[in-house]
Amino acid sequence: MLNLIWLGLLLFGVLVAGITGQFAAINQGALNAAKSAVMDVALPLCGAMTLWLGMVRLAEKSGLIQHIARFIRPVLARLFADVPPDHPAMGSIVMNMAANMLGVSNAATPLGLRAMSQLNELNTKQGVATNAMCTFLAINTSSIQLVPSTAINILAINGSKNPTGIVGSTLIATFFATLSAILTVKFLQRLGPFRWERQTGIPAATTAQPSPQSSENPADVLPMAPWAPWAQAAVFLFFLALFIPNAFPYWFRGAAPVGFLGAIATFFNALSPLAIPFLLTFFPLYAAGRSIPVYSEFIEGAKEGFAITVRIVPYLVGMLVAIAVFRDSGALNLLQGLLNPLLNWFQFPSDLLPMVLIRPLSGSGSTAVLTDLVKQLGPDNILSYTAATIYGSAETTFYVVAVYFGSVGVTKTRHAIPAGLFADFVGVIASVLACRLLFR
Repeated sequence: MLNLIWLGLLLFGVLVAGITGQFAAINQGALNAAKSAVMDVALPLCGAMTLWLGMVRLAEKSGLIQHIARFIRPVLARLFADVPPDHPAMGSIVMNMAANMLGVSNAATPLGLRAMSQLNELNTKQGVATNAMCTFLAINTSSIQLVPSTAINILAINGSKNPTGIVGSTLIATFFATLSAILTVKFLQRLGPFRWERQTGIPAATTAQPSPQSSENPADVLPMAPWAPWAQAAVFLFFLALFIPNAFPYWFRGAAPVGFLGAIATFFNALSPLAIPFLLTFFPLYAAGRSIPVYSEFIEGAKEGFAITVRIVPYLVGMLVAIAVFRDSGALNLLQGLLNPLLNWFQFPSDLLPMVLIRPLSGSGSTAVLTDLVKQLGPDNILSYTAATIYGSAETTFYVVAVYFGSVGVTKTRHAIPAGLFADFVGVIASVLACRLLFR
C-alpha cells in the first residue's frame, strides 16, 4: 500500500508538472522538503526522543509503567489482543494516548515511537506491520485530543469571541474518528488481502527478541524507600497548588465560567503546561525512591533516541519529498478542482476542501490553510470553526506512517493507511455535522 501511494504521488506530480510547466517549482520543492525532513523534523525530534526515552527508561526500571498499565488493562487487552497484558508496550501506549489527549505532542511522539519499538519486539515478520501496530497507528492518526490548543490559538490570535467553542465539536468529531479507526482496523485485519498469517517453525535467529530493559520484571524492583512517599506527595501537592487557581479561576476571582465547554477548555489549558514539568519531576523521583541510579539509567535510555531518529530520516525524506512534488506541481489544486462539483452536489463547503486534502499530508501546510481561511472568512464564521475542528480532529496521516513505521523498519503497512484515512474522512464528516449543530 505505502509503495503504491508513494509512487503515485511522485508520478502524478511529475505528470501534472509536465502539463503545467511547474518543473522548476517541484525541483525547488523536492530539495526544500528533503532539507526540511532532516533539519526541521528529524533534528528537533532527536532532542525530544532523547529526553523522553530517558524518562521512559526510568519509569520502566522502577516498575511505574507497569503499574499505570494495570488501570486500563481490560480495555487494552481487547484492543491489542496479540500483546501480552504485562508487556511494557502496554504502558507506553497508555502514556502516548494520555499525552495526545492533553495536546502535549512533543512528548506523545517519542512515547509513541517507544511503544511501536516495543510492539516490534513481538513481530515475527520483520518489515511487516502486525495487527497491534496497525491498531496503534490507526488510533494515533485519529488524533485523540481533549483540547485542540493550536486551533484554539489560531482563532484567538485572529480575534475570535469564542475560540474555545470548538472544544465540544472537536470532542464529537474525535470520538467518531477514533471509533471508526478502531472498528475499521479490526474489520480490515480479517479480510484476505490484509489477514495476518501466523508463521510456524521460525528459526530463533529470525525471531525478534525482547530487549533487556523491556523484559524488566516489576517484581524485581527494590521496595520504596521510607522517604519516597512523602517526597512524591509533596511534589503532587506543589503541582496541584499551581493547577487549581488556573483550572478553576472562578473559585478565586468570582468570575463565572463561560459555559460548560469554556470550563472544560480552561481546565485542560491549565493542565497541559504542567504535564511535562510534572513528568520530568515525578519519574526521576519515583525511580530514586526505588533505589534506581537515576542519571545513569536516564543516559542509557536516552541513547536510543539518536539511533531511532537516524533510522526514520530516510522514511521522512522519501515521504515529504513525494508530498512536496504532488503539492508544488499543482496536482493538489487539480484534484481540488475535480472534486469541487461532487462536493457541491453533497452540499459540502468547497472552502474546506484545501484543509481536507492537505491535513493528512502536511501539518505545517494545514496550519497555514487554517490561518488563511480564518483571516479570509473571519474568526467567528461557522466555516472557520469547522476548519479548526477538522484540524483538531485529524492528523497528518502520512507523516505519522513515515515516522512510526520508519522507526522500526516496516515497509509493508497492510491495512494501517486505509484505516487511518477512513478515520480522517469520518472526522471531517463529523466535524461538519457537529459544527452545524453547535454553531447554527
